Parts: sequence; structure tokens; C-alpha cells
Amino acid sequence: MSFVERMATATGRRIGFPGRMLPPEAQAFVAAAARRGLEAALRIAVSSLAATPPRDGGRLHQRLAAASGAMGGAIGVASLPVELPLSTTIMLRSIADIARREGEDLSDPEALIACLQVFALGGHAEEGNLLEGGYLALRGLLAKSVTDASRFMGGRAAADAGAPALARFLALVSARFGVVVSQKAAAQAVPLIGALSGAAINVAFIRHFQRLAQGHFTVRRLERAYGREIVYGEYARMAGRASAAAG
Repeated sequence: MSFVERMATATGRRIGFPGRMLPPEAQAFVAAAARRGLEAALRIAVSSLAATPPRDGGRLHQRLAAASGAMGGAIGVASLPVELPLSTTIMLRSIADIARREGEDLSDPEALIACLQVFALGGHAEEGNLLEGGYLALRGLLAKSVTDASRFMGGRAAADAGAPALARFLALVSARFGVVVSQKAAAQAVPLIGALSGAAINVAFIRHFQRLAQGHFTVRRLERAYGREIVYGEYARMAGRASAAAG
């Protein structure tokens, strides 16, 4: 189920925004909000995630996301600069919980960057199927920026989002993250969307990224267990079989 389909299901109606384009000024507004949300998440990743005790807080994070979404639904798209950094930070904590359950060591900067990398996966057509949407191609695209950002964070007590290594990484991630944020913003721009629908949209938002995080960190766990070549080879075989079946 895609994010758009999940939002329609959550709100109990067809909102009619999938083909709707935000005006250029609104798109710039959304892109800036997406970048600020990721910068806020980065600060949280550096300062506190590794020290947070492990827990299964999926439902708690969904309730927190619903609360922030209620504000967005009541106020509308104008709330995005405040609501999105809060929602993104809540989602990052949920992603980190999933990562830790899959064996990630969040004291390792590379694991923290992998958590942030999940936000780039949001543009996948089907959240439950990483075989679609070019998952490995996207990881390849991000590989150098992930390595550079991890090295930078490993040598610093705090991360400066303006540093070249992190700026490149955030630019690549925010471009992908902005696709889903634009869909969310288009839904919140519907007149009289209301607090309840805003909460439902945000629950769909966090569930979308929780599902993607589960797939992402499952693949990373398999890579640690069996080696990247074996996992990628199996992935390619399954993707080929899925493509043949679809054809």
C-alpha cells in the first residue's frame, strides 16, 4: 500500500490530491520544511538516540504523531514549518527503535545515518515491497554521501548540518523525503480537513516510514549475517522473478 492509498484509507475518503500539484511557491515552502525537519532529526540523532534505552514504542510514536497531525489538520499547511520537524523527530525515534531491534548499534555513526536514510525511501511506490522502487539503486546513489556523513559524525561531538559532508547527504535525502511531504501537504491543504483527519494523515505518515524502516533494517541485518554480495544476489534474483510475474 502506498502512502497516498494509506492516507485515503485512514481518512475514510478519497481526498483527490494524488494528481494535484502544489503551486511553485508552496512547493518551495514544503521543500524548506522538509529540509528543516531532517536537520532537526539529525540533531536528535547525534545528541540522544544512542543513549535512549531500547523499547518497542511503535504505537506510542503513532499516538505522538497523531497529536502533532491534529495541529496540522486544524491549522492547515501553514503549520508545516513547526509540525513537520516535530513529526520527523518522532518518526526518527521510531525508526531507531526498529533499527535497534534488528541488531543495529546506535553508538555507530553509520547506523545513525542509516536511520536518517530511511526518509529517502519514502518515494517507493509500495512500502511493503522494497523490490520495487529501485531500493538498491537508491542505496548505491546515497553510498558515498552516507560514508562521508558517517565519517564526519564519527569525528565530531555534534553535527553541523551546514558541513559539506552532511549538507550533501541531507540534500539527497530531502529531495526524496519531499515527495511524501508534498503529498501530506496537499492533503492538509484541503479546506476544512480538520484535526481528526490531520491526525489520521500523520498516523499514515509514520506507519509508512515504520514499514520502510523494517524492510531496510531487515536487509542490513541479513547483510551482516551473510555478506552483501549474497544478499544483493538474492535480491536481484527475487526482483527478476517479481518483474517476470508482473509482465
